[in-house]
Amino acid sequence: MEVLKTYKLYIGGQFPRTESGRSYAVFAADGKHIANACQGSKKDVRNAVQVARKAQAAWSQKSAFNRSQVIYRIAEMLEARKGQFLEELQALGSDLKSATQEVESSIDRCVYYAGWADKYQALLGTVNPVASSHFNFSVPEATGVVGVVACQQTALLGFISQVLPAIIGGNSVVVIANQKSPLCAITFAEVLATSDVPGGVVNILTGSVEEMLPTLSGHMDVNALSLAQLDSAILEKAQTEAVENLKRVMSYSIDFSQSRAQGLSYISDFQEIKTTWHPVEQIIGGAGGY
Repeated sequence: MEVLKTYKLYIGGQFPRTESGRSYAVFAADGKHIANACQGSKKDVRNAVQVARKAQAAWSQKSAFNRSQVIYRIAEMLEARKGQFLEELQALGSDLKSATQEVESSIDRCVYYAGWADKYQALLGTVNPVASSHFNFSVPEATGVVGVVACQQTALLGFISQVLPAIIGGNSVVVIANQKSPLCAITFAEVLATSDVPGGVVNILTGSVEEMLPTLSGHMDVNALSLAQLDSAILEKAQTEAVENLKRVMSYSIDFSQSRAQGLSYISDFQEIKTTWHPVEQIIGGAGGY
């Protein structure tokens, strides 16, 4: 007898079943039932946000070099499990060439963002000229907890393209995976679990976007939203609910397979700029200031 794998949620570095006790069938391109995925609930969203908030502070305080090493480790583990991702993508309808291209592009994107980890600060931060005896610095810092609705058109590359620029900048994320094709997202969670990513930095939910997004967009402990290729009615509702605590809402309609779907701008989307004034000590006989 064939035992179908139940793809569970990924919350706090663990793989719990949904609080709702529900699951839904995932079908291959030819209509074959290939797996069951958890049908996440509002309670799962709240649990994931709570865990993400606890993990975010420690993650943002890690050195940029350390975060870079962790992201590069993700690329290594993706490479090691390349065959499994190819099988899942092909089962969902991709041909071998397209599946190979998506997996290889996902690995390249991990390496790309690993390289940005210790560089974006120099480009987003500035030393500002002032007319008083102070140093004035503007430096980027993490927004906090980012809610993500993963791209519904690609199973792996879009997911990675939204998650990595958020976490490389010190944020933690709660992700609602591709509803129809969630397998790669949960397999990616197994990659994260063996990649030195601290538990709670990335949390992955599967199920209905329409059911879980209102809880995520209205949650007062979520600081920003990353939404990809949503229906206009769902997007408008999420933007309205996000106003309650002035969440930053980034909506992407780009094809994530393009090279322009990566870069510094995707990191800066989830950074806040903090300006600090530091007094310059007066030296006897000196003029002070700059």
